[in-house]
Amino acid sequence: MTVEEMAQAMQLETLVEGDGARAVTGGYCGDLLSWVMGRAKEGDAWITVMGNVNAVAVAVLADTACILLAEDSPLDNDARERAAVQKVTILRSGKDAYTLALELGKLLEKPQG
Repeated sequence: MTVEEMAQAMQLETLVEGDGARAVTGGYCGDLLSWVMGRAKEGDAWITVMGNVNAVAVAVLADTACILLAEDSPLDNDARERAAVQKVTILRSGKDAYTLALELGKLLEKPQG
């Protein structure tokens, strides 16, 4: 499943368009940036409430497929600009991280194709 397909299926708001064709292969929930940096995997959709420039840096370092801001978390302007330059997709939802993780898990369990 691509980031774009995930965003559409989960009815997510796109705040920054990055690589919508990027494959989403898993998910990770976390807000402690140093923890996420060492544990999120390449291709994960990272669910967080952290909408700052440091979160974008962590997404790049961990090579996540996208950042998904939960609970309508704000995205600051520096983060928006950095994400656009580094082609990091940032999505947002009013739902909490638990609900988003469940939805993502169900999508990832569906056979692709």
